[in-house]
Amino acid sequence: MHYRVFDCWRLLAALLIMAYHFVFWAPYGAATGAEMLHRLLPLLDMFFMISGYLITTRYAGTVTGLSSYGTFLRRRIARLYPLHVLITLFFAALAVAAMVYGARHYDWRHDLEALPAHLLVLHALGTTNGLALNYVSWSISAEFFSYALFPVIVLALRWRGMSGLLLVLAGWIAGLEIASWEGLFPSGHWTTADSMGAYRAFADFMIGGVLAEFVRRRPIALTSHWPGVLFLAAAVWSMFDELPYPVTFALLAASLAATALAETATPRSTAFLSPIMPLARVSFGIYLWHPVMEFFFLTLLWDRFVEPHQLVDFYIYWTLPMAASIAVALLSARHLEPRLATLIAGPRPRQSAKADVLASA
Repeated sequence: MHYRVFDCWRLLAALLIMAYHFVFWAPYGAATGAEMLHRLLPLLDMFFMISGYLITTRYAGTVTGLSSYGTFLRRRIARLYPLHVLITLFFAALAVAAMVYGARHYDWRHDLEALPAHLLVLHALGTTNGLALNYVSWSISAEFFSYALFPVIVLALRWRGMSGLLLVLAGWIAGLEIASWEGLFPSGHWTTADSMGAYRAFADFMIGGVLAEFVRRRPIALTSHWPGVLFLAAAVWSMFDELPYPVTFALLAASLAATALAETATPRSTAFLSPIMPLARVSFGIYLWHPVMEFFFLTLLWDRFVEPHQLVDFYIYWTLPMAASIAVALLSARHLEPRLATLIAGPRPRQSAKADVLASA
């Protein structure tokens, strides 16, 4: 079973997030571009919803005790942790260099103080004062938090099925609302949290678990992909129109449910997307590598050489770090990440195509 549409949506979200971060370097139009792209940040919640859906679909029936839970965690750590550490150490090295050379405009102390939390993958739980080092990696910490709490989803489903998980989800969101009311989130509300984004991510993750159970029961016979596309378009419109977040979340959930129902009913309906799957399946790599490309192509080259000499328009130049991020992500997925994962999880056994696709979530 291939979830090609989900892979494409995750790729689109990764590209839009990369564009959002790069546009801040623009000499003109930066404020407008950043403001418009900022409205699309709920696409990060879609990332976590899809992850929760795929993990629940793949592992809800196999995590039955401490041993299987340990195997599950080891596989997820092997998938995400090595690349996170590698990029974190790259930015830590930059912070050390800034300390040695006495860089005045780089808060290297903040980065180095945050290093232990990053290496322990705890930096999305409120253990650091804002984002630091590889700033996008808060989502990796949030993913690990969701993996650690995955048994909550499993137990809720075994307790009362989808209704049990909905009850747990409602209680979790109620707690987040109270925490927001008390001013515990630096961003003001849990739906925009990043340095404390783990708690937001687990709500999304549980929504994905609810959707997985919904699709498993198949209460609706749906074979067309148009409902999913239309729900997603409505969700994006709600982001641009800044509608209340429950509206956007509901539309995102509806789009994922409709798409999963259609794709599981007619798997061959998305076969035409196969040629772009090698690119779509490195969205995680694009997301993690693009701050490194930002450093080389924007912090160094653009800021120091290209812009001062007005060599090329920014909106032509910014395609270079974007292309570099994609190229490095493809090379990393092919040559680097499998070797790093083997160091933690050992050689990977042969498995079915379905398991292969879902395990890459």
